[in-house]
Amino acid sequence: MKIQGVFLSLLGMSLFLCLVHARSLHRCPTAMDTDPVKQSFQAIKGAVQANDTFKNVTILSKLQSIKPLDMCCVTRKLLEFYMERVFKYREELSVQISRGVSSISNSFLPLQRTVQPCKARRLCPCSEEATRATSIINSNYDQLEVQAAVIKSLGELDVFIAWIDKHYHPEPSTA
Repeated sequence: MKIQGVFLSLLGMSLFLCLVHARSLHRCPTAMDTDPVKQSFQAIKGAVQANDTFKNVTILSKLQSIKPLDMCCVTRKLLEFYMERVFKYREELSVQISRGVSSISNSFLPLQRTVQPCKARRLCPCSEEATRATSIINSNYDQLEVQAAVIKSLGELDVFIAWIDKHYHPEPSTA
């Protein structure tokens, strides 16, 4: 009887730990402060969107279809996308936009540091769907000339930030 009780306790604890681990995959970072990015973006938003010549094209089209378990992975990959593929071309833009992009880039560093421990501990896996979605985003970017792709991606930065806010700062329930 004692062995059965110990077995059930171990089984229950294992199940509990699996559920906690699965929940941590949903939101590895508990919070992300996007206010510095929003402030920097507001300073250049008008100029960026005025230079967008492809009004009917979207780069972040797959963002709204991301499943909860893929939030950490996609957040990490999109932070990398902006740092490595968008912000590095700021010199090719106007001085005003370039300065704003530099400020936004600096504001992204703490966001990257937020998800870095999850990547290091392998708590941020990418499903096939998440990998496909981020590949489509990169493909959308690649279909445009570099400067047009940079402007388009910068113009959609508010979409990415709103997406982060929605999933990492959920609205308080009104119960």
